[in-house]
Amino acid sequence: MPVSDQHNPDLEPMTRSQILIAMGVTAVILLIIAKLWLAIGSIVHLRAQWELGKLAIGILLGLGITAASALVYSVWPAYRQSADVYLGLVLKPLTYPDILWLGLLPGLSEEFLFRGVMLPALGLNFTGLILSSLCFGVLHLSGSNQWPYVIWATLVGLALGYSALATGNLLVPILAHILTNLVSSFTWKMGNPT
Repeated sequence: MPVSDQHNPDLEPMTRSQILIAMGVTAVILLIIAKLWLAIGSIVHLRAQWELGKLAIGILLGLGITAASALVYSVWPAYRQSADVYLGLVLKPLTYPDILWLGLLPGLSEEFLFRGVMLPALGLNFTGLILSSLCFGVLHLSGSNQWPYVIWATLVGLALGYSALATGNLLVPILAHILTNLVSSFTWKMGNPT
C-alpha cells in the first residue's frame, strides 16, 4: 500500500492511470454541472470566439500567470511547499505526453464552468468575479495543508475572470489556463524528475 506524502498526510499517491482517469472524470463532471446550470437557469454563457487579438491576449496572460507563479514560488516558502505537494501528487506519475491532457482537460472544463457559466450566472461584475474566483480556488483544495495553493488558485481565478470580463471572450481565459498548466507542468516535471 502506498505511503502518504510526509508533508501532507491527507494525500495518498496515485498511479498514472488513476490520475488520467480522475482528470477525465473531473472534466466530465464539471461539464455536466455547467450544462445543468445552463439548462436550469436562464443564463447566457460567455462564448469562445476565434479572434487573433484575443488569441494574443490569452497567450500573454498565460505567460504572465506562469511568470508570476514562478516568482511567488521563489519568494513564498509555504506556497512552494504546497505547490510541490500538489504538483508532485499529480505530475510525478505522468509522462511528458500526458501533460497535454493536464493542460487541455482542466483548461477547457474549468473555464467553461467558472468563467463561461458561473461568472455570467453570478453577474458579469465585481461580485460575480470574486465569488467565481473563490469557488475556483476552493476546487484546488486537495488537503488541509494546501491553503497557500488555494490562495494562489483564487488569485489566478481573478486574473482569468477579469480577462473574460474585459474581453467578453472565453477564448482568452481558456488559452491562458491551458498555457499556464502546460508550461508550469513541464517546468516543474523537468526540475523534479522521478
